[in-house]
Amino acid sequence: MTNILHKKDDGTIHATGTLEKRSPGDQVVQVLIYALIALIAVLCLMPFIYVIAGSFATERELTERPFFLIPREFSINAYSYIFKDGSVFRGLRNSILVTVVGTLINMFVSCTIAYPLSRPYLKGRNGFINMVIVTMLFSGGMVPSYIMVMNVLHLGNTYWALWLPIAMNAFNMIIIKNYFQSLPMELEEAAIIDGSNDLLTFIRIILPLSTPVLASVGLFYAVSHWNSYFNAMMYINNTEMEVMPIVLRRMVFLTNQIAQDSNFDWGAFGQPPAKSVKMAVTVVSTIPMLCVYPFVQKYFTQGLMVGSVKG
Repeated sequence: MTNILHKKDDGTIHATGTLEKRSPGDQVVQVLIYALIALIAVLCLMPFIYVIAGSFATERELTERPFFLIPREFSINAYSYIFKDGSVFRGLRNSILVTVVGTLINMFVSCTIAYPLSRPYLKGRNGFINMVIVTMLFSGGMVPSYIMVMNVLHLGNTYWALWLPIAMNAFNMIIIKNYFQSLPMELEEAAIIDGSNDLLTFIRIILPLSTPVLASVGLFYAVSHWNSYFNAMMYINNTEMEVMPIVLRRMVFLTNQIAQDSNFDWGAFGQPPAKSVKMAVTVVSTIPMLCVYPFVQKYFTQGLMVGSVKG
């Protein structure tokens, strides 16, 4: 047992508590827990490491070795093949645009709807919430959505066809609403006493305190836009506007067609096998989102409240 020392304002040091030392058995258990967590983490990373290794492997190695983490001979033919015509860079540019703008639209609509619904003094609040919940359980379906986007709104071959139909996710909006509702009302009351209106209170107090939930929901929206495939396939027919999933699908499809030709010699044309191309396009489409995650990861572990209310 050891004392916990605290230094007071007058410079004196006092022992205010005790800290219990871990027994050898507890230390062994802790080491085993850490080892188990590390093992699970490695097992989760192994498939992705295999995909990365396979994207740099040769045709012979992919055929001879069913699984490996380090290729015997490195080859960049797969990446040279997918980057040679510039369509991947164009797809990355378009996907970044769709993801950034779409996420901003999602967060704006979700937050502006969630904040009024989180206030208990809003008249008809329960009715509006029930209307939102209904949209989670029932939807118009694919055909009405297609008719609305293409024939009524005429949004074909525009990115608005990817943004407007999913401008708000009801489930994510309810998550934000519940978080806003958990914030102390004293904060809003204090802001009103200081002369703040609802808009300033929302921007200067509610949003800064809600950084963890906004980062989490924003990441969900961003991943959804980045992986947008079905809507892009239905509404975008312009090659210059293709997003990354469509570009990668076209590459894999063409590669599979060539690979099915038994008379086609990959070595003679200097192109990689279809399996290597699939792994390379998987790496290219995954890395951008992995680069974003570390910047928002810290908000997932933050506490529910960043500020406090003084009595």
